[in-house]
Amino acid sequence: MSAVSAEPFLRHSRFEKPEFVRSRRKAAVTLTTAAPIKSSSSFSCCCSLVPRRKILSNASSFPFPNLNRAITHAARASSTDTALAESNSDVLFKETFPLSRTVTTEGKIFVRLDQSKAKEKEDQWQQLTVGCSLPGKWILHWGVSYVDDIGSEWDQPPENMIPPGSIPIKDYAIETPLKKASEGEKFHQVKIEIDPKSPIAALNFVLKDEETGVWYQHKGRDFKMPLVDCFLDSGSGNVIGAKGGFSIWPDKLASEGKDSSSRSKDPKQETRMVEGFYEELPIAKYAVIENSVTVSVSKCLKTAKNLLYLVTDLPGEAVVHWGVCRDDAKNWEIPAAPHPPETTVFKNKALRTMLKANEDGNGCSGSFTLDKDLAGFLFVLKLNESTWLNCMGDDFFIPLPISSSIPAQSIPGESEGVPASENTVGADQEVSHATYTDGIINEIRSLVSDFSAEKRQQTKTKEVQESILQEIEKLAAEAYSIFRSSTPTFMDETVLESEAMQAPKICSGTGTGYEILLQGFNWESHKLGHWYMELKQKVEEISSLGFTVVWLPPPTESVSPEGYMPKDLYNLNSRYGNIDELKDLVKIFHRKGVKVLGDAVLNHRCAHYKNGNGVWNMFGGRLNWDDRAVVADDPHFQGRGNKSSGDNFHAAPNIDHSQEFVRKDLKEWLCWLRKEIGYDGWRLDFVRGFWGGYVKDYLDASEPYFAVGEYWDSLSYTYGELDHNQDAHRQRIVDWINATSGTAGAFDVTTKGILHTTLEKCEYWRLSDQKGKPPGVVGWWPSRAVTFIENHDTGSTQGHWRFPGGKEMQGYAYILTHPGTPAVFFDHIFSRYQSEIAALISLRNRNKIHCRSIVKITKAERDVYAAIIDEKVAVKIGPGHYEPPSSSHSWSSKVEGRDYKVWEAS
Repeated sequence: MSAVSAEPFLRHSRFEKPEFVRSRRKAAVTLTTAAPIKSSSSFSCCCSLVPRRKILSNASSFPFPNLNRAITHAARASSTDTALAESNSDVLFKETFPLSRTVTTEGKIFVRLDQSKAKEKEDQWQQLTVGCSLPGKWILHWGVSYVDDIGSEWDQPPENMIPPGSIPIKDYAIETPLKKASEGEKFHQVKIEIDPKSPIAALNFVLKDEETGVWYQHKGRDFKMPLVDCFLDSGSGNVIGAKGGFSIWPDKLASEGKDSSSRSKDPKQETRMVEGFYEELPIAKYAVIENSVTVSVSKCLKTAKNLLYLVTDLPGEAVVHWGVCRDDAKNWEIPAAPHPPETTVFKNKALRTMLKANEDGNGCSGSFTLDKDLAGFLFVLKLNESTWLNCMGDDFFIPLPISSSIPAQSIPGESEGVPASENTVGADQEVSHATYTDGIINEIRSLVSDFSAEKRQQTKTKEVQESILQEIEKLAAEAYSIFRSSTPTFMDETVLESEAMQAPKICSGTGTGYEILLQGFNWESHKLGHWYMELKQKVEEISSLGFTVVWLPPPTESVSPEGYMPKDLYNLNSRYGNIDELKDLVKIFHRKGVKVLGDAVLNHRCAHYKNGNGVWNMFGGRLNWDDRAVVADDPHFQGRGNKSSGDNFHAAPNIDHSQEFVRKDLKEWLCWLRKEIGYDGWRLDFVRGFWGGYVKDYLDASEPYFAVGEYWDSLSYTYGELDHNQDAHRQRIVDWINATSGTAGAFDVTTKGILHTTLEKCEYWRLSDQKGKPPGVVGWWPSRAVTFIENHDTGSTQGHWRFPGGKEMQGYAYILTHPGTPAVFFDHIFSRYQSEIAALISLRNRNKIHCRSIVKITKAERDVYAAIIDEKVAVKIGPGHYEPPSSSHSWSSKVEGRDYKVWEAS
């Protein structure tokens, strides 16, 4: 049975990936898993550190049960649990918070093809029935492919096949509503009569739920049902019904009763039609349910304690997972007993209290008596084992009167995309956070050790023992990678003024925050044979233009001259020059105050020798690995390692980073490059190929000044049109960044793709997401977004995804005025655009625009986009008119070009 996928159409729905909910820093942790989204063999668990409000779906149990253990003991009832009914002060705080959750309903789609039962149809007619068991307003969006129509997948069918009530969609499709045959019917269905005389080769369709606007496909593509064998594409995973086989149907002469011997024996005149079949496919529909929770706080006049009352309309037995804090650090702790009834202690870090059902049967509530010296009450709500509800991705925080009377808020975290770890003042808090996460790693490792010890008693050889241990460690790594892959918390509120004035700290994910990156080569640079010497002549100019970091090409010996098929990692004599020339170039950049990034290709490595089967998977040089260093699921290279933790790159052996000896060798190599060459950081190639947690290991060891990963995959499209909502795409990039614990940034591919369509089609409204923020990674986690418009793959002589011609300066006007770390392509800075780019860089530096700067989008319409950054710079791109408001500032035009203009506040 095949699975129905809503990719990519589900991208714009409100269904989100399941979350792993935990309290920040010292709060308790519960791991959960959820039904797979991409494949039935995968599982996922995530963290509530998210860039937007995300809701858990139904989940199964985690494969490591001890990670979900809770310590439970009987809790005494508080003598003041009924204090709200006693004499108390006026309500000092009261606020209602919205709660959203996703409910999943599972059903099935069925497709049936059989003989037509319509009396007016000839015996040769067939009837296609498509039905759905889920409630909703379902539409069949369908069309046909004709036998002789090459190059066109969709066309309108003959009029005699179109059911009543159908609507034509332009000239290529039909939309027909599904209806119940009778009131008691379970299925909505539609029937289509198929004329065998029509030269139809296949029917194509998708299902649309008009209530939610979601489109349902089959394995990420349109459903395809071939009707004749000449159109059967056995390689397509979206084909249905082909297993039923084909039969030769009589032609028109036979249907008129003529002697079959008079028919032509030319096999081309015989039409092989598909036989009848019945097929079912699973489908899931997601509905967003809105609830709320209201919290009020008052003071008990007798005891001066804080009385907190919480009520919600959530159904069932809701649990409050809660704790208290004593200061603005908002570190979770358990208050002194007594606690409310039905309370348990979770891992000595938080409490869980079952709320009581309200008398009217609508929702539940609970009261909490809290000491007067507490600063705040923190909580999340647990509806069941897989559904946790929080405050826009963070813990609810209720300030208690002793600390302030300000409205409830999320724990300070990502302001306009800045992670909480960046906003904390003290370094000790970061250490505490790191220690906490390291504790989770150690807990997983201890489970591995315990399980391995049991296995060791049952196994006979050391080889078997090691094999078992490696597999368990790999599973633990995968589980932890998914746990760590959820995203940091992002808040909708604007950054605090004091925080915005703070100088960004230096870390490998951001540098100083004021970095401007230059890609110092293109796809043809290797052809000179002495690129390092060529670039040496441009160091003075690069520095004077305002660049702070330059990215150099891969330095190692490589099967491909461009350097992206590395062989001997310690051999730094490449087509770009030799090791001495490289070291000299780096030193000259350093003298000019420019940092240098090395291009590190860690995902794959080309072998030196063949194994006994003639497969290239044995390595030479200083790192003379064998086939254990190659992942086991790369079909081309017969590795004996573990399965890959990412996507395979099929042109070379994919390295197994779960192997301890591999990680040790790569960390030593990176540290050697730092010391020997003087690299300040890394551009990491094809990071989709391995887990971001391994990247964190490598960065922790090599301690780079700056690091950026290339996480590249396709944006979301519907019928070839770019979707406005690209949350799913940028979420995948943010997931990877978070898996590195924010130690690396990532190229903002989302922003590049949106800029492409925006400029090509004059649709500048695309540059504002549903919340009025930038729609790329820069809108969620700007400090880790490296924005760019072109590189050696997309542009240069490769041109895989070239930026719209003649509109490059609009792209640079956008990325050089906005937050994030902008990257300029070599071909652009050394071209006719140099003076304009230099003017924008100068303006950025002059106004101290940095990776966490605040964007206020003031216009996003068909023909113009405009924004104000840090209240210092205003920018507009597009042919439409815009002038910045003069109410708070007077503005002077500083840089202007074709369809863009930039102002400074004065």
